[in-house]
Amino acid sequence: MTNFLKLVVKNQAIHEDPTQIYGWRVFMLACSACFGGMLFGMDIGIISGVLTLPAFKKMYSLDGRSATSLANLEANIVSTLQAGCFAACFVASWIADKWGRRIGLLLSAIVAIVGCVMQAAGEGHLPVMYIGRFVAGVGVGAASMITPLYVSENAPRAIRGGLTGLYQLFIVTGTMLAFWTNYGSLLHLSGKSTFIVPLIVQALPAILLLVSMYLCNESPRWLAKQDRNEEALRILTRVRQLPEEHPYIQAELTEIKEQLDHERELIAGSSYKDLLREMWLIPGNRKRALISVGLMVAQQMTGTNAINYFAPQIFKSLGIGKTESGLFATGIYGVVKMVACACFLLFVADSLGRRRSLLWTSIAQGLSMYYIAIYIRVSPPVEGDPVPPAGYVAIVAVFLFASFFQFGWGPVPWIYTSEIPSARLRSMNVALAAGTQWLFNFVVARATPNMIATVGKSGYGTYFIYGSFCFSMFVFVWFFIPETKGLSLERMDELFGVTELHRDMETGQRSSVSTPRVVDEKHGIEQVEVAPQPEPLDKRG
Repeated sequence: MTNFLKLVVKNQAIHEDPTQIYGWRVFMLACSACFGGMLFGMDIGIISGVLTLPAFKKMYSLDGRSATSLANLEANIVSTLQAGCFAACFVASWIADKWGRRIGLLLSAIVAIVGCVMQAAGEGHLPVMYIGRFVAGVGVGAASMITPLYVSENAPRAIRGGLTGLYQLFIVTGTMLAFWTNYGSLLHLSGKSTFIVPLIVQALPAILLLVSMYLCNESPRWLAKQDRNEEALRILTRVRQLPEEHPYIQAELTEIKEQLDHERELIAGSSYKDLLREMWLIPGNRKRALISVGLMVAQQMTGTNAINYFAPQIFKSLGIGKTESGLFATGIYGVVKMVACACFLLFVADSLGRRRSLLWTSIAQGLSMYYIAIYIRVSPPVEGDPVPPAGYVAIVAVFLFASFFQFGWGPVPWIYTSEIPSARLRSMNVALAAGTQWLFNFVVARATPNMIATVGKSGYGTYFIYGSFCFSMFVFVWFFIPETKGLSLERMDELFGVTELHRDMETGQRSSVSTPRVVDEKHGIEQVEVAPQPEPLDKRG
């Protein structure tokens, strides 16, 4: 395993660290937590197909509605989950800090199971469907906030990007399985079971998350933050598969403690309000919070979830008219996403780096969206006619968009927002990022059906809008996103200028600097005044 990792991961850390830390335990731990991602993927994949099933339309009285009325109802059903997800993120942050990452994931699994059961038992009652999706959203949203946090705090630095990115791989795997579940249900089941079975299958990842996290350990960084140092050492030793006295274990634990001690010294005995002020009034922390918000807004405005939630309807707009054919094309779309994400994690996440991945995929996604828009504008498909060659290219462009997304804007924002905050603010920062993601996920889910129905003939303007957002993201990344590949979590403060330590650029030795502290009398926050010095890291990657 270690030799394979050294072959595909191109950073110095993997050659410096002991080979034992890349054993099976850390991978199983990451996969166990990432069932929270599969839960999200199953939901978005299941609902996109269920909305097109004849039995579901009949049970929930969707047939016979006008295009605008149907678009509104579909948008309401889909977006109710995002409302629950948004509400859950900030509660989950408090739970993750108060009771731990592991307990938070266990609770999110239980809540999601309840919500999935309610959706399957709706029996045509829209209020029950709405409540079930909201409750499931609370579980999905909590898991979306805690999973990257938990994985990044357990992962070795050299493969932290790949392991945290497993969250995105599990999302797309869940989506792919959901697409094929819908297709199989349409082929082999009849009546209302064609949609009840997929809706109850949504609960499978939540059950797996519940069982696997029951068997996993707590995050050693959270334990150290609670001054439970003996437990932190025991778990770190178990996960890294090294003895307690090994220099690597001692160095990692010391680095964690020093960072936590520094943060406690910065603002001792602070309340939640104090942490909010620390996040927004200290420039380095504010920059990280704004970057996290910006990345998540950008991720959703690529339009990826417009395709995820309404893939069958989008393929229909490209000329694939039959429900069965649309679900089959959607299943292929899911496979493409999963394979592309796996290739990213194996060969790119910790080699090419976060910054470069975001830059090139911004342009590639924008070109794919523009081609789809131009095709629909110039030669809109006619219902009943065969798909022309240009239409097949447009379908391929959808698949290419999915692939490009998995090489950048899918996994990288989750990796980045979970690794850049200081340990003191990590939970709050990830909660802010996850909440932003779900808010704009809601915006996309609610707006897309209406955009397709109203923005230009056959909705071609929808793709121009999302493509333009993709191009604008190149500018955002170029000017505001520094590279973090291969850095330990404890060095992120140094990268963003909130530290008492700096790196001597000539000798490469880390030295302690006596830096004056300045108290912001207005806000009661003690800040570190850092003297002018060369940039510690190449922010252009």
